[in-house]
Amino acid sequence: MSYFAHPTAVIDDGCEIGEGTKIWHFSHIMPNCKIGNGCNIGQNVVISPEVVLGNNVKIQNNVSLYTGVTCDDDVFLGPSCVFTNVINPRSAVNRRNQYAKTHVGKGASIGANATIVCGHDIGIFAFIGAGAVITKDVPPYALVVGNPARQTGWMSEYGHKLKFDAEGKATCPESNENYLLQNGSVIKLS
Repeated sequence: MSYFAHPTAVIDDGCEIGEGTKIWHFSHIMPNCKIGNGCNIGQNVVISPEVVLGNNVKIQNNVSLYTGVTCDDDVFLGPSCVFTNVINPRSAVNRRNQYAKTHVGKGASIGANATIVCGHDIGIFAFIGAGAVITKDVPPYALVVGNPARQTGWMSEYGHKLKFDAEGKATCPESNENYLLQNGSVIKLS
């Protein structure tokens, strides 16, 4: 076994778990999940069947990821955040064939206690504030907060709020990487 699983973790049949991944206390990895290399899955995490995680995904304690969720490399999921997979759940109505998909792009961060309503894409390096409720797609590099979540700015790949000049250019104060805001979207300049 090239990954670590705490003795209290439950890993069901059919899962693929990458090298160097760590699965901590009381977490449940359900059938046919694909988990990349170097992931860290905190305590009391539920990963439902067929969820796909890229490499270096960090999942904090008490997170629930339901069928239909995919996360690219380097995604951060804060404590107690939750994903849904049905828009109109009812206990007495079986909607297992109606799961909506949610995709989280490379490098995105989702804050503590955020709720991601299913059927939406979260762009690369987007930053979802703590407690936010996502009810629509989030653009790459966007900073969104609140309930329902609203965009309040743009973030660098290092997690700093970008301040754009009159020409639509900004520099990350930590990495010195440059970004361009043009036509309502942000790109990193090479």
